[in-house]
Amino acid sequence: MKESTPLPFWVPFSYTVLVLLAVLYIAPIIFMLVGSLKPDDRILVEAGSIKAFWPDSTSLQNYSDVFRRVDFGRYMFNSLFIATMIVAWGLVLNSLAGYAFARLRWRGRDVIFAMVVVMMIIPLEAIAVPLFYQVTLLGWRDTYIVQIVPFIANSFSIYLFYTFFLGLPKELEEAAHVDGAGVLRTFLVVIAPNAKPAFATVAVLTFLTQWGSFLWPLMVTTAEAVRPLPLGLAAFHTLPPLQWGDIFAFGVMMVAPILVLFVVFQGWFVRGVASTGIKG
Repeated sequence: MKESTPLPFWVPFSYTVLVLLAVLYIAPIIFMLVGSLKPDDRILVEAGSIKAFWPDSTSLQNYSDVFRRVDFGRYMFNSLFIATMIVAWGLVLNSLAGYAFARLRWRGRDVIFAMVVVMMIIPLEAIAVPLFYQVTLLGWRDTYIVQIVPFIANSFSIYLFYTFFLGLPKELEEAAHVDGAGVLRTFLVVIAPNAKPAFATVAVLTFLTQWGSFLWPLMVTTAEAVRPLPLGLAAFHTLPPLQWGDIFAFGVMMVAPILVLFVVFQGWFVRGVASTGIKG
């Protein structure tokens, strides 16, 4: 029988490091989840012991307290509506733009694409003030529109679609053109069905970014009726009395949707990241 080759020394070491890093990253989430199931007077007392990650008894009282103290359902609806609208319209606009840059030939394409790439390195904080002034002139403050429209077009999403479309075989489009399909029909019937990993990747990344958006909603909203979850959590933290169990329960319900989204689209997300990364 052929002897197995021993593993290099760095393999178990690397796995050990990865496990430790995983524990480090997941520990705050477990602490928050366990804390949301504890009585409030036990959270800080047990924070420095192993009991912080394993409750003696559990209760959903903190969750019911959140709904009793604030309009959590409204915050959740606002975040879901805003993030969903940005993702839905962004997939349409950014995919079409990425396809135009990757496949079509038109005057000024390279210059405009260079501007799109440059926009990727400009943070929101750099343009927040002039953008705030513009939306104020338009009368958009304290609306859903002001939290949706400025973020539909996204340079990073355009670039991801661009790199993915570059890797698709041109024979697909040539066959569609032979059958008499135009540019838009070719995109809808041939290109889009073969770009599901790219769409899933952009959808997940966009949703995650917008779900945790804080600075821009803080600047442009004052009405509680249009506030998303991050602002709701910040306001809830200052609402007396300070109950850490209730705050943790609020945080768990805020994190749960993005975890579900990632689990559902995990396969396509990984394939999309791998394909765009190889071709980028």
